[in-house]
Amino acid sequence: MTSTDRPYFDELYATASDPWNFATSWYERRKYALTVATLPRIRYRNAFEPGCSIGILSELLAPRCDRLLATDINSIALEQASERLKNCAGVEVEFRAIPESWPSEQFDLVVLSELAYYFDEAALDIIVADVVQSTLPESHLIGVHWRGKTNYPLTGDQAHDQIGECKKLRQLVHHLEEKFVLDLWERVD
Repeated sequence: MTSTDRPYFDELYATASDPWNFATSWYERRKYALTVATLPRIRYRNAFEPGCSIGILSELLAPRCDRLLATDINSIALEQASERLKNCAGVEVEFRAIPESWPSEQFDLVVLSELAYYFDEAALDIIVADVVQSTLPESHLIGVHWRGKTNYPLTGDQAHDQIGECKKLRQLVHHLEEKFVLDLWERVD
């Protein structure tokens, strides 16, 4: 199966402003709280969150980051994220697709939340290589993904297993629940 294409997301957001109930679901709120609580540093200099959707997790990450680049490929989601994040210092919201337009800067935190399983194995390999290329040792990559059945190219477990195969990433945290998997990796030499 190939990576999920942009029209899939355009159709979802055209029919619902929050297609996954990010703003109202207890599951999502709890998962976001665990995601932020897992971060071992109190502050990050420069973070990247591709696939930010409507900016719910971004809003929780912002106080922990000097700068946060939150991106998505859907303009409806980005409008909501921009509105939600307009008063958050250091946050930039951009239309950007990965891996095609990965930013050419250094990050000390990359957040892959409910995103990696939309890519096929080849594209996810490119994304992991981009993470390594755009981070220095001791930077962090956090991933959190639904573990249930999907029609996406990968499952959450498969995506995390594939990310974990990268020799430049060392797993620091592995949190597994029935519904989601959360991993934190540290970039090594």
